[in-house]
Amino acid sequence: MENVKEEEPRSARRVLWYLVFFGFAVNYMIRINLNIALVSMVKQHPRSTHKTSECIQKTETISRLIDNVNRSNSLDELFSNASIEKDVKPKIEFDSVQPDMFVWDEYIQGLILGAYFWLHWTTQIPGGLLAQKYGTKLVFGLSNFIGVLICFMIPFFSNLGYQYLITLRIIQGFITGCAWPAMHHMTAKWIPPNERSKFVTAYLGSSIGTALTYPLCGWIIDHWGWEMVFYGNGVLGSLWYILWYLYVYDSPSEHPTISKREKEYILSSLGDSVAKEKPPIPWKHILTSMPIWMNILCQFGGIWGLFTLMTHAPMYFKIIHGWDIKSTGILSGIPHILRVLYAFAFSELGDFLLRTNKLSRTNVRKLAATQCCILQGLLMLGLAYSGCNYTAAILFLSASTAANGAVSTGPLASLVDISPNYASISLGMCNTVVAIVGFLTPATVSYFTFGNQTVGQWQKVFWIGTAMMLSSGFLYLIFSKSEIQPWNNPIINEKDEAEHKMLEKVFVDVQEEKKRLNETESEKK
Repeated sequence: MENVKEEEPRSARRVLWYLVFFGFAVNYMIRINLNIALVSMVKQHPRSTHKTSECIQKTETISRLIDNVNRSNSLDELFSNASIEKDVKPKIEFDSVQPDMFVWDEYIQGLILGAYFWLHWTTQIPGGLLAQKYGTKLVFGLSNFIGVLICFMIPFFSNLGYQYLITLRIIQGFITGCAWPAMHHMTAKWIPPNERSKFVTAYLGSSIGTALTYPLCGWIIDHWGWEMVFYGNGVLGSLWYILWYLYVYDSPSEHPTISKREKEYILSSLGDSVAKEKPPIPWKHILTSMPIWMNILCQFGGIWGLFTLMTHAPMYFKIIHGWDIKSTGILSGIPHILRVLYAFAFSELGDFLLRTNKLSRTNVRKLAATQCCILQGLLMLGLAYSGCNYTAAILFLSASTAANGAVSTGPLASLVDISPNYASISLGMCNTVVAIVGFLTPATVSYFTFGNQTVGQWQKVFWIGTAMMLSSGFLYLIFSKSEIQPWNNPIINEKDEAEHKMLEKVFVDVQEEKKRLNETESEKK
């Protein structure tokens, strides 16, 4: 069924792709806007009063030594000046403190950044189940929209106190947790198997949301203050929801304006992989499935690296490399644009390899895992050793984030391959486990950098990320499979089993009748 030839443009699927793409952009916009806003919301706690960060301090020390060489008339004077510079310790002082800034230390900031994920994991499996019952249009749409409305409340709750802000972020994370698993249910109903790698790139609208949010928020903060970040994001998210409500439908059969040819192409390509009636959920098979757990493990490692960079890049660039808020926003956003571009390129390669039977479905997914886990991990190791070389830091951070884009061709698509009927539930399981990363990474960064914002401490953070990605990537290569599982359609399997038992009974009856006839003939003789 997968080789059915398409004969017309994918108009309905194209509209769906764009709205899913921007839906995930909104989902991540409301998830990470606080990451950069927080940089301007809080007073920094430098270790002393010099004007620059650790790395910039080192650069200034070298510059002063060079100036001393130019001004010195003797070697004695030069070494005298050098000894003075040697005693200068790296010190930090940031932008002038505004009176309305919050006095929240690194520990409280870590709580605020991680709060979104504290209950985010609890609605992952329910989100998939709700999508199966009520449809992705309702679940994904409302999950995002309610999260958007909460954005409008963040400035007010922040001024009440960090405890109130944390509570609001917990609620926001809890509600938006339904969005991701709900989308796999729609993907299974709309997208033919050999187009899934390309369609799942729409999920990486999350990266465009990140890429645009960081520089846009930096620009907004610079002109109007951090409060406008949340009001502006709220307006953009509301506009998306209007379009989603008007133009998205849960299946080709429900779409009022889809062409007959496109509908027939989709339904014939899907064949029996998507059940026409709702089958019972084979929980035992799902919970004990090695392919599902390998995809979860691969996602866990890749997301650990991605979240480490996505959540903490603004603070890292400002504190370690001394960038201002606008530069920090741009530098934090560029890697996520590269991630989307890499996802597009790799999805084209993956779908080509499947269409031409160059590689099996399992091997295509494994090839993607080498990029989104193993390559990403090696590039983060480069970031760990970039030190005060901000050019190298930007390059390694950008490349590491970009490599994660292959996840759309790897474990994300594999979950649909394994079981189209239960893709939303399996993604819910995956996100339930992976959501733990959302509060483990801020806790890890806080543990190593609390009151000690140095290159050496950040290096330890990146070492841990590298270990997570490499270990999960190699295990995926060894144990994963991406072929459709027998339990995907238990109704068909039950019918097949019943037919098999019936044929077996007929065979036994025939054998017994033949034996009886032989005995009768023997008696006559």
